[in-house]
Amino acid sequence: MQQKDILEILKMLAPGTALREGLDNIVKAKTGALIVVANMEDVEELVDGGFKLEQEFTPAIIYELAKMDGAIIVSKDLKNILMANVQLVPDHTIKTLETGTRHRTAERVSRQTKELVICISQRRGIITIFKGDFRYVINETSAVIMRANQTLEALEKYKSVFDHTLNILSEHEFDDIVSLETVANSIYRSEMIMRMETEVRRNVIELGNEGRLVNIQLEELIANVESEERKIIQDYMSSKVKEKSADSILKEIRKLERKDLIVAEKIVKLLGYEITPEVLDLNVSARGYRVLSKVPKMPAYVIEKIVDAFGSLQGVCNATIDELDDVEGIGEIRAKIIYQSLRRLQEQYILKGYNI
Repeated sequence: MQQKDILEILKMLAPGTALREGLDNIVKAKTGALIVVANMEDVEELVDGGFKLEQEFTPAIIYELAKMDGAIIVSKDLKNILMANVQLVPDHTIKTLETGTRHRTAERVSRQTKELVICISQRRGIITIFKGDFRYVINETSAVIMRANQTLEALEKYKSVFDHTLNILSEHEFDDIVSLETVANSIYRSEMIMRMETEVRRNVIELGNEGRLVNIQLEELIANVESEERKIIQDYMSSKVKEKSADSILKEIRKLERKDLIVAEKIVKLLGYEITPEVLDLNVSARGYRVLSKVPKMPAYVIEKIVDAFGSLQGVCNATIDELDDVEGIGEIRAKIIYQSLRRLQEQYILKGYNI
């Protein structure tokens, strides 16, 4: 099951939604429930008995209906309750690892119909969701918040290491002593942050309206990380892969498993370099996309023209104001801003290097 489909289900069941309110009421009442979220034609062959409702969905009504023994069928758009007190008769040959009768039925129905089935344990008050072969236990809000905060703490440490790595990369770029190993390490650090972001984002969705504070912290931590990674790729992708975009290479890097991501040669290969025993020591020059993006009032098309004109960050740094002014669309004022900003940035990175 794809990640986006899982997130959609968690969003549907998140605190603050009408469905979650109804489920929480059932948990508190310790009645248990079996709820199928599907259109009638998709499950009617499994339905035996019960009665039709076509009643508008509300948390109060589903709570009352859960007091009966049978299952409840809710429309896919969650707007209507279609049937209640239903006996579901799935194919008994479908294998299930569940033990309780309600859970075994829920899993079999979901596997047979590929529809979402929600099962609430009467004794333990646990909400379990099934969707085809996917199974997930909805955690208590306090547990999800604790898990999200732990991940945020780890993410904060990774972000600190990433910032330190970027400072080293920037300092080396101005000195023109960047190695492919430094480039690969910078991309690896940003990837670790973005992959942890996916985990926290899932927690935020599961928390619903309880996850606002976690989301604010997350946004602050990951701000510009993906953008920096994309610009690093633009700066160092080999001319051998010039037919590819930085975004397409980034997608290929995202597909790497974590055990492969830690191998620098895997990243270097995706950047278009031939793998040799000495490849990580290879000296490479930045084109300048990342550093130039830090200059005030520098739209992407202007950066592109500067990179095309000078070829590398070193070429831009060595250019005079007049030479910068000669680039089409730059102008004298912007040329002075670029000239002065690059020197300020160079001084800042040198000072940061001394303070490390």
